[in-house]
Amino acid sequence: MDSKRLTTFVDEVWDDSIVPTLCDYIEVPCKSPHFDPDWERHGYLSEAAEQLERWAAASGARGLTHRIVTLPGRTPLLLCIVEGTGAGNALLYGHYDKQPEFTGWRDGLSPWKPVIRDGRLYGRGGADDGYALFGSLTAIAALQSQGIPHPRCVVFIEGCEESGSFDLPPYMDALAEEIGTPDLVVCLDAECGNYDQLWLTNSLRGMLIGTLTVQVLEEGVHSGVAGGVVPSSFRLLRQVLERVENSVTGALHEALNAPIPDAMRAQAEQVAEVLGDLTVDRFPWAGATNAGQASHADLILANAWRPSLGVVGLDGAPATKDAGNTLRPLTAAKLAFRLPPTLDAELAANAVKGALEDAPPHHAEVSFEVQDTAGGWAAPPATPWLTKALDAASQAHFGAPLMAMGTGGTIPFMKMLGDRFAGVQFAVTGVLGPNSNAHGPNEFLDIPTGKRVTACISHALAALAERRTR
Repeated sequence: MDSKRLTTFVDEVWDDSIVPTLCDYIEVPCKSPHFDPDWERHGYLSEAAEQLERWAAASGARGLTHRIVTLPGRTPLLLCIVEGTGAGNALLYGHYDKQPEFTGWRDGLSPWKPVIRDGRLYGRGGADDGYALFGSLTAIAALQSQGIPHPRCVVFIEGCEESGSFDLPPYMDALAEEIGTPDLVVCLDAECGNYDQLWLTNSLRGMLIGTLTVQVLEEGVHSGVAGGVVPSSFRLLRQVLERVENSVTGALHEALNAPIPDAMRAQAEQVAEVLGDLTVDRFPWAGATNAGQASHADLILANAWRPSLGVVGLDGAPATKDAGNTLRPLTAAKLAFRLPPTLDAELAANAVKGALEDAPPHHAEVSFEVQDTAGGWAAPPATPWLTKALDAASQAHFGAPLMAMGTGGTIPFMKMLGDRFAGVQFAVTGVLGPNSNAHGPNEFLDIPTGKRVTACISHALAALAERRTR
């Protein structure tokens, strides 16, 4: 393989074709089903899938077949299959559905308006994870341009990932014969610790999403008339939440914790040495807010292997400018728990529901509605051939060695694949580096990193074909 030729090929495809198409894709508000329950009537998910398929058809990858598969009532799935010129079977995964808009976009930026500044493409979904199809097919085409053998490649782009991938198992079952048994799974939906080298994700946390509601009245009443008699629904919600999260230390219920492997502790130390202050400086802190006194390694472990809780939404309260002196009948909070990679998400959900609902204070109406659970994932040990290939790729295209780390997000597909295919190898990587802010305002795709990650995937595919041919 001529790495310089590979770089030139990938760069040209990104500049001439991928970036313009990603700009068009960013303009499509194809929010995931949880955030757009009327998605079928709106048609944005179908529009995005069709847009991606048109690009695939014109990508120039030889031996490519492609189609949109739609099961009744399910979000469309884009399936691309490239026949192999060498041995092996690779499955390359991505998604095209998006998170909602969120607030706080800087002047001149918005979720559905593509803007390129300083080599970064701003807008919702470009980095998470619209570029995956483009990167996958370009990595294959780059090998073909040099006549380098590659495995049979199945590119699987779903439309439900941001809602927990609940549509994915039916598609996996329906397309089982076409997928086959992969030797390698490539996922381009993960983080990178910096933009200076290739990063592999070797663990992902699980997830528990639910809404906690505390109701004390059938309707709002004057706070002067009722205050002191009727308890505040917000106070009771705080009291109930304290059962699962210590508000001073942040420690969560014992049922949400799991042992941390010694190897992951050692890995966190290595990552902390590479990232240094970037471990905390990558976040847009307000004022003098900080992460506390924990070491960088401990913070990395807290993100990758310990549980956390975010209150990501509140109902039952008017905006402050519209608030009167009225005691509100209820307060509802949407809770997003991140769970250790090895924890059983269903058992965690049952434990949390019991802790929140049992013996409600003042006999208030307290309910915790579980909306979604997803198990975490810990990768099997990487084989020497894959590690060697990706390290060489990182050196060739980034000029720095390969790094691996656990990350705090959730990709349900990885757990599904790990359970379904014993012994499969994983290359989970991505472009979500410092300040890229997926799910939040000012999300961006660092274009040079997208190019380099694409080139690195070419190396992994070539190494699989070479290994299996021997």
